[in-house]
Amino acid sequence: MINPFKAFIFILAMYLLPLQLVAQKFGYVDTDFILKKMPEYNEAKAEIDKLAKAWQEEIQSMQIEIDDMHSELKAEEVLLTVEMKEDRLAIIKEREVALKDYQKKVFGFEGLFFLKKKELIKPVQDNVFDAVEKMAHEHKLQIVFDKSGALVMIYTDPVHDYTDFVLEELGLGDPNDVINN
Repeated sequence: MINPFKAFIFILAMYLLPLQLVAQKFGYVDTDFILKKMPEYNEAKAEIDKLAKAWQEEIQSMQIEIDDMHSELKAEEVLLTVEMKEDRLAIIKEREVALKDYQKKVFGFEGLFFLKKKELIKPVQDNVFDAVEKMAHEHKLQIVFDKSGALVMIYTDPVHDYTDFVLEELGLGDPNDVINN
């Protein structure tokens, strides 16, 4: 026999479950837009760009030196003994290996560029994420999407855009400002 109390609880749960799912509130922010408005992000990005340019110039200089060594070898090849040619090729090969190692050290996975970027950008991003979390709690949002990431949104109703509230939380803007994205 079916217990009437259990049946009542089951029916009540079936009615309330959809209401609970519908009650979830969501919004989105544009972290690229937010980051670009932050002076500390722009300063960190400028420093990273400056370092990257210096490292790239150093790598280009090393490559030019190797190219010059190849050109000299080719020009003097007829005058060199086999042993002299092999010695020069060995030196060139060492320089090429050193260049590849340096490129890997600087721009490779977890290289100097990656580590410097992480050191300078991560604290700024952490501030943004903290502000997003605080704003989400204040506006009772269960889900916040990042419009600038891999998330593809075909349509977004501006009523759900909370970017300006995050900017306000960071002290960078007025929530009444309109984003022109």
